[in-house]
Amino acid sequence: MTRILEPNYTNSFCMKKFLFSSAMLISTFIQAQDIDVLRYRHNLTISDENDTLFGRTTIFFRKLSKRDSIELDLHKISLNGKGMQILSVRSSDEEMPRIRFKQEKEKCFLFPFFNDFPKDTAWLMIEYKGVPEDGLIISKNKFGDRTFFADNWPNRAHKWLPCVDRPDDKASFEFVVTAPSHYSVISNGIKTEEKEVGSGMKLTHWKEDIPSPSKVMVIGAAKFATKIYNDSPKDIPVSAWVYPQDSTKGFYDFAVAPEILKFFSDYIAPFPYKKLANVQSTTIFGGMENASCIFYAENLVTGDRSSEATVAHEVAHQWFGDMASEKSFAHLWLSEGFATYLTNYYWEEKYGKKAASERWKKDREEVIAFATASQKAVVDSTKDLMSLLNANSYQKGAWVLRMFRNEVGDSVFQKIIQTYYNQYKGGNADTRDFEAVAEKVSGKELTWFFDQWLFRLGIPDLQITSKVQNNELTLFVKQRGKPYQLTLDVDLILAGGEVVRKQFEVKTVNNIFKIPVKGGKASFTLDPDVKLLYHLKKQ
Repeated sequence: MTRILEPNYTNSFCMKKFLFSSAMLISTFIQAQDIDVLRYRHNLTISDENDTLFGRTTIFFRKLSKRDSIELDLHKISLNGKGMQILSVRSSDEEMPRIRFKQEKEKCFLFPFFNDFPKDTAWLMIEYKGVPEDGLIISKNKFGDRTFFADNWPNRAHKWLPCVDRPDDKASFEFVVTAPSHYSVISNGIKTEEKEVGSGMKLTHWKEDIPSPSKVMVIGAAKFATKIYNDSPKDIPVSAWVYPQDSTKGFYDFAVAPEILKFFSDYIAPFPYKKLANVQSTTIFGGMENASCIFYAENLVTGDRSSEATVAHEVAHQWFGDMASEKSFAHLWLSEGFATYLTNYYWEEKYGKKAASERWKKDREEVIAFATASQKAVVDSTKDLMSLLNANSYQKGAWVLRMFRNEVGDSVFQKIIQTYYNQYKGGNADTRDFEAVAEKVSGKELTWFFDQWLFRLGIPDLQITSKVQNNELTLFVKQRGKPYQLTLDVDLILAGGEVVRKQFEVKTVNNIFKIPVKGGKASFTLDPDVKLLYHLKKQ
């Protein structure tokens, strides 16, 4: 995802955890659920007469707790008149077909609901209406045309849909949307039906069978121009959905998507969904990785492909963030760091190492600036989820993967990425899960690496001085604070221009390295290939 009006974390790049820093331990607290949702069916009606949404959501689930009630997420009508009002609740329990309900702020409670269902699964049908306060953004686009776009990240789906609004409860889903006929409706998955239903209204039915978290379940309704690209992979149509006024620009900008999809399919695994729609939208983010249905900010359509990196970032999310998702938002780097890293890797393969190095340098500067002002580790237990859209989750997470690739080697790193994805696709993982996969594949003990880069605040702060004496160059490398375990590359530039690469293991506060030099003269370049995340204190 890319934020709007914030540092663009894909162009620059645009959950409960308790940290114990002394022992470098982290314990996970994830609130127990009443139910495990298996499938949602959202029947929605929108109109041009007003902003009121009429909904009927059927939830198929298994009950997990012994309580005689069920708790769901749904935003109650606020004092400003916006929110969702439940009208009725029905159930599959033949003895109790009508369910009592109570709404409290962000929650709704349904009761009585007993354990002894006649089948393994049950269902609830909730009818409701209201003006969404958030989550479904009803507004006008830059051309003045009315639009409807879901914008659920991180946990804003419940602002307009009854659901379990957390990343670790994945479910298949479908949207059946009745809207004025002049709108085209886009959503996740495959369109199974579209028909006129009278009175100037049209019904559109989209269905996604791959379980997904609520953060990436969306609809968009607007006037669109559409195009399917001829170079789409076999059986995976890659399309553009853009405002008609921007059709020429948008079709050109999003034409990079098939190439990007093929690149990541070759590097990671086959693309997991049945289509990929790239949608110009009017939301709060620069880009949002909704499964098989990416939303991009309307102003990213420029006609010059300046958004290519953003497209790469959001397409990479289809594997990491959508299919393999974090267990809680404390581990957001498993989505955003992976997508940022993969974007830079794509850039390196397409435009060369020099172009990619410039991106890595810029990312490093953003990490340094954030570390200077912040007291946060990458794995962050904050309840302010929007604050996680920062340089820790994006650029530092990407840098951790870059350094990890150098630690284990290119082929082993790729195997780790592929193994991790294949093990957790369709499911959820946390940082220690990724660490376990990395250790198994590499055969190395790696806790030290993950502890110092992901569970510790800040970055290495180095002070480096040197002297040349008696045909010997001495480097003094000092770390401020608790030392990191680092591998520092140095290019030694000898008299006559000869360049010799040296590699040093930096593990203590004070480190001294002596290098013989010819002719008693030498200079050096630190980290010539931009492989290390560090801050160098100026002399």
